[in-house]
Amino acid sequence: MLSSGPLRSETALTIAAAIALAAVHLLAGRLGVGGRIPRSRWLSIAGGVSVAYVFVHLLPEVREAAATLAEHGPATGVAEHHGYLIALLGFVVFYGLEQLARLTTDDRRREDETTGARLFWVHVGSFAAYNGIVGYLLWDRELGSLFLFSVAMALHFLVTDDGLRTHHGATYHRRGRWVLSAAVIAGFGAGYVLEETELLLAVFVPFLAGGIVLNVIKEELPSDRESRFWAFAGGAAGYAVLLLFV
Repeated sequence: MLSSGPLRSETALTIAAAIALAAVHLLAGRLGVGGRIPRSRWLSIAGGVSVAYVFVHLLPEVREAAATLAEHGPATGVAEHHGYLIALLGFVVFYGLEQLARLTTDDRRREDETTGARLFWVHVGSFAAYNGIVGYLLWDRELGSLFLFSVAMALHFLVTDDGLRTHHGATYHRRGRWVLSAAVIAGFGAGYVLEETELLLAVFVPFLAGGIVLNVIKEELPSDRESRFWAFAGGAAGYAVLLLFV
Protein backbone atom coordinates (compact mmCIF):
# COMPACT_ATOMS: atom_id res chain seq x y z
CA MET A 1 0.00 0.00 0.00
CA LEU A 2 1.24 3.49 -0.82
CA SER A 3 2.01 5.74 2.12
CA SER A 4 0.19 9.01 2.58
CA GLY A 5 3.33 10.90 1.51
CA PRO A 6 3.45 9.54 -2.07
CA LEU A 7 -0.32 9.89 -2.34
CA ARG A 8 -0.18 13.53 -1.30
CA SER A 9 2.66 14.14 -3.74
CA GLU A 10 0.75 12.50 -6.59
CA THR A 11 -2.36 14.53 -5.79
CA ALA A 12 -0.32 17.74 -5.70
CA LEU A 13 1.13 16.97 -9.13
CA THR A 14 -2.34 16.28 -10.51
CA ILE A 15 -3.61 19.58 -9.13
CA ALA A 16 -0.63 21.38 -10.69
CA ALA A 17 -1.39 19.72 -14.04
CA ALA A 18 -5.03 20.85 -13.88
CA ILE A 19 -4.02 24.43 -13.12
CA ALA A 20 -1.45 24.42 -15.93
CA LEU A 21 -4.00 23.10 -18.44
CA ALA A 22 -6.57 25.65 -17.31
CA ALA A 23 -4.00 28.40 -17.83
CA VAL A 24 -3.32 27.44 -21.45
CA HIS A 25 -6.48 29.09 -22.81
CA LEU A 26 -5.91 32.18 -20.69
CA LEU A 27 -2.37 32.67 -21.98
CA ALA A 28 -2.52 31.24 -25.51
CA GLY A 29 -3.44 34.58 -27.09
CA ARG A 30 -0.23 36.14 -25.77
CA LEU A 31 2.11 33.56 -27.29
CA GLY A 32 1.89 35.03 -30.79
CA VAL A 33 1.55 31.68 -32.55
CA GLY A 34 -2.11 31.89 -33.54
CA GLY A 35 -3.90 33.50 -36.47
CA ARG A 36 -0.95 33.37 -38.87
CA ILE A 37 -0.90 32.60 -42.56
CA PRO A 38 1.12 30.52 -43.24
CA ARG A 39 0.28 28.57 -40.10
CA SER A 40 2.79 28.71 -37.27
CA ARG A 41 5.06 25.67 -37.29
CA TRP A 42 4.61 25.49 -33.53
CA LEU A 43 0.88 24.88 -33.93
CA SER A 44 1.58 22.19 -36.52
CA ILE A 45 4.03 20.53 -34.13
CA ALA A 46 1.42 20.76 -31.37
CA GLY A 47 -1.12 19.10 -33.64
CA GLY A 48 1.31 16.30 -34.46
CA VAL A 49 1.97 15.68 -30.78
CA SER A 50 -1.77 15.51 -30.04
CA VAL A 51 -2.44 13.00 -32.81
CA ALA A 52 0.55 10.88 -31.77
CA TYR A 53 -0.87 10.65 -28.26
CA VAL A 54 -4.21 9.49 -29.63
CA PHE A 55 -2.75 6.74 -31.81
CA VAL A 56 -0.13 5.49 -29.36
CA HIS A 57 -2.00 5.81 -26.04
CA LEU A 58 -5.70 6.53 -26.47
CA LEU A 59 -6.62 4.10 -29.26
CA PRO A 60 -5.29 1.09 -27.31
CA GLU A 61 -7.46 2.32 -24.42
CA VAL A 62 -10.48 2.41 -26.74
CA ARG A 63 -10.22 -1.38 -27.00
CA GLU A 64 -10.30 -1.64 -23.21
CA ALA A 65 -13.23 0.78 -23.12
CA ALA A 66 -15.10 -1.40 -25.61
CA ALA A 67 -14.61 -4.41 -23.34
CA THR A 68 -15.84 -2.45 -20.32
CA LEU A 69 -18.93 -1.22 -22.14
CA ALA A 70 -19.66 -4.74 -23.37
CA GLU A 71 -19.57 -5.97 -19.75
CA HIS A 72 -22.05 -3.30 -18.62
CA GLY A 73 -24.38 -3.42 -21.61
CA PRO A 74 -26.62 -5.98 -23.25
CA ALA A 75 -24.93 -8.86 -25.01
CA THR A 76 -25.30 -8.03 -28.71
CA GLY A 77 -23.29 -8.68 -31.81
CA VAL A 78 -21.97 -5.10 -31.83
CA ALA A 79 -21.19 -4.82 -28.10
CA GLU A 80 -17.47 -5.25 -28.66
CA HIS A 81 -17.50 -2.26 -30.99
CA HIS A 82 -19.18 0.19 -28.61
CA GLY A 83 -15.93 1.95 -27.72
CA TYR A 84 -15.10 2.50 -31.37
CA LEU A 85 -18.60 3.77 -32.05
CA ILE A 86 -18.17 6.34 -29.27
CA ALA A 87 -14.86 7.41 -30.85
CA LEU A 88 -16.71 7.81 -34.15
CA LEU A 89 -19.38 9.83 -32.32
CA GLY A 90 -16.72 12.18 -30.95
CA PHE A 91 -15.35 12.67 -34.45
CA VAL A 92 -18.78 13.32 -35.97
CA VAL A 93 -19.97 15.63 -33.17
CA PHE A 94 -16.99 17.95 -33.52
CA TYR A 95 -17.23 17.87 -37.30
CA GLY A 96 -20.83 19.01 -36.94
CA LEU A 97 -19.81 21.74 -34.52
CA GLU A 98 -17.19 22.96 -36.97
CA GLN A 99 -19.79 23.25 -39.70
CA LEU A 100 -22.15 25.03 -37.31
CA ALA A 101 -19.46 27.48 -36.24
CA ARG A 102 -18.86 28.52 -39.83
CA LEU A 103 -22.29 30.15 -39.75
CA THR A 104 -20.84 32.83 -37.49
CA THR A 105 -18.14 33.79 -39.98
CA ASP A 106 -19.65 33.28 -43.44
CA ASP A 107 -21.21 36.09 -45.50
CA ARG A 108 -21.87 38.50 -42.64
CA ARG A 109 -24.40 36.22 -40.96
CA ARG A 110 -23.33 37.78 -37.68
CA GLU A 111 -25.82 40.52 -38.47
CA ASP A 112 -28.34 38.41 -36.58
CA GLU A 113 -26.85 38.96 -33.11
CA THR A 114 -29.20 36.56 -31.37
CA THR A 115 -28.29 33.71 -33.71
CA GLY A 116 -24.59 34.58 -33.49
CA ALA A 117 -24.65 34.53 -29.70
CA ARG A 118 -26.52 31.23 -29.66
CA LEU A 119 -24.02 29.61 -32.01
CA PHE A 120 -21.14 30.97 -29.96
CA TRP A 121 -22.42 29.40 -26.76
CA VAL A 122 -23.21 26.10 -28.45
CA HIS A 123 -19.67 25.97 -29.83
CA VAL A 124 -17.93 27.07 -26.65
CA GLY A 125 -20.20 24.98 -24.46
CA SER A 126 -19.32 21.87 -26.43
CA PHE A 127 -15.63 22.56 -26.06
CA ALA A 128 -16.18 23.19 -22.36
CA ALA A 129 -17.55 19.64 -22.06
CA TYR A 130 -14.53 18.45 -24.04
CA ASN A 131 -12.15 20.25 -21.68
CA GLY A 132 -14.06 18.87 -18.72
CA ILE A 133 -13.35 15.36 -19.99
CA VAL A 134 -9.63 16.19 -20.17
CA GLY A 135 -9.72 17.49 -16.60
CA TYR A 136 -11.52 14.34 -15.47
CA LEU A 137 -8.98 12.07 -17.16
CA LEU A 138 -6.11 13.63 -15.23
CA TRP A 139 -7.01 11.12 -12.52
CA ASP A 140 -6.87 8.12 -14.87
CA ARG A 141 -3.50 6.45 -14.33
CA GLU A 142 -4.31 3.85 -17.00
CA LEU A 143 -3.40 6.53 -19.55
CA GLY A 144 0.21 6.36 -18.41
CA SER A 145 2.43 9.26 -17.41
CA LEU A 146 0.58 12.29 -16.06
CA PHE A 147 3.32 14.50 -17.47
CA LEU A 148 3.08 13.11 -21.02
CA PHE A 149 -0.72 13.30 -21.01
CA SER A 150 -0.66 16.86 -19.69
CA VAL A 151 1.90 18.03 -22.27
CA ALA A 152 -0.08 16.46 -25.13
CA MET A 153 -3.34 18.03 -23.94
CA ALA A 154 -1.73 21.44 -23.31
CA LEU A 155 -0.44 21.50 -26.88
CA HIS A 156 -3.82 20.31 -28.13
CA PHE A 157 -5.49 23.18 -26.26
CA LEU A 158 -3.24 25.59 -28.18
CA VAL A 159 -4.61 24.13 -31.42
CA THR A 160 -8.26 24.33 -30.35
CA ASP A 161 -7.76 27.82 -28.91
CA ASP A 162 -6.46 29.06 -32.26
CA GLY A 163 -9.49 27.64 -34.05
CA LEU A 164 -11.94 29.19 -31.60
CA ARG A 165 -10.25 32.59 -31.83
CA THR A 166 -10.46 32.40 -35.61
CA HIS A 167 -14.20 31.70 -35.48
CA HIS A 168 -15.26 34.02 -32.65
CA GLY A 169 -12.57 36.67 -32.30
CA ALA A 170 -12.94 39.17 -29.47
CA THR A 171 -16.04 37.44 -28.08
CA TYR A 172 -14.00 34.31 -27.45
CA HIS A 173 -11.19 36.34 -25.87
CA ARG A 174 -13.58 38.14 -23.51
CA ARG A 175 -15.71 35.17 -22.46
CA GLY A 176 -14.96 31.88 -24.14
CA ARG A 177 -11.42 31.32 -22.90
CA TRP A 178 -12.54 31.79 -19.29
CA VAL A 179 -15.31 29.23 -19.74
CA LEU A 180 -12.88 26.68 -21.20
CA SER A 181 -10.35 27.23 -18.44
CA ALA A 182 -13.03 26.82 -15.77
CA ALA A 183 -14.25 23.65 -17.48
CA VAL A 184 -10.86 21.96 -16.97
CA ILE A 185 -11.05 22.68 -13.24
CA ALA A 186 -14.67 21.53 -13.07
CA GLY A 187 -13.81 18.26 -14.81
CA PHE A 188 -10.83 17.82 -12.52
CA GLY A 189 -13.07 18.30 -9.47
CA ALA A 190 -15.59 15.80 -10.85
CA GLY A 191 -12.77 13.31 -11.38
CA TYR A 192 -11.75 13.64 -7.74
CA VAL A 193 -15.29 13.08 -6.49
CA LEU A 194 -16.06 10.26 -8.94
CA GLU A 195 -12.60 8.68 -9.00
CA GLU A 196 -12.42 5.09 -10.30
CA THR A 197 -15.74 5.33 -12.15
CA GLU A 198 -14.89 2.70 -14.76
CA LEU A 199 -17.95 3.19 -16.94
CA LEU A 200 -17.44 6.95 -17.30
CA LEU A 201 -13.82 6.39 -18.30
CA ALA A 202 -14.97 3.86 -20.90
CA VAL A 203 -17.13 6.58 -22.49
CA PHE A 204 -14.80 9.56 -22.07
CA VAL A 205 -11.59 8.05 -23.46
CA PRO A 206 -12.93 7.03 -26.91
CA PHE A 207 -15.01 10.20 -27.24
CA LEU A 208 -11.92 12.31 -26.54
CA ALA A 209 -9.86 10.26 -29.02
CA GLY A 210 -12.34 10.90 -31.83
CA GLY A 211 -12.61 14.58 -30.93
CA ILE A 212 -8.86 15.16 -30.87
CA VAL A 213 -8.32 13.59 -34.30
CA LEU A 214 -11.05 15.75 -35.87
CA ASN A 215 -10.02 18.97 -34.12
CA VAL A 216 -6.39 18.62 -35.17
CA ILE A 217 -7.05 17.54 -38.75
CA LYS A 218 -9.60 20.31 -39.39
CA GLU A 219 -6.98 22.89 -38.47
CA GLU A 220 -4.19 21.32 -40.53
CA LEU A 221 -5.92 20.30 -43.77
CA PRO A 222 -7.51 23.48 -45.22
CA SER A 223 -5.24 24.75 -48.00
CA ASP A 224 -5.78 28.38 -46.99
CA ARG A 225 -4.02 27.70 -43.68
CA GLU A 226 -0.76 26.85 -45.48
CA SER A 227 0.04 24.34 -42.75
CA ARG A 228 3.52 22.95 -42.16
CA PHE A 229 3.49 19.24 -43.00
CA TRP A 230 7.04 18.53 -41.89
CA ALA A 231 6.49 20.28 -38.58
CA PHE A 232 3.32 18.23 -38.04
CA ALA A 233 5.07 14.99 -39.04
CA GLY A 234 8.07 15.79 -36.86
CA GLY A 235 5.89 16.51 -33.84
CA ALA A 236 3.95 13.28 -34.36
CA ALA A 237 7.05 11.13 -34.88
CA GLY A 238 9.02 12.66 -32.04
CA TYR A 239 6.24 12.30 -29.48
CA ALA A 240 5.39 8.79 -30.64
CA VAL A 241 9.00 7.75 -29.98
CA LEU A 242 8.87 9.43 -26.58
CA LEU A 243 5.63 7.64 -25.67
CA LEU A 244 6.98 4.27 -26.75
CA PHE A 245 10.27 4.42 -24.91
CA VAL A 246 9.68 6.55 -21.82
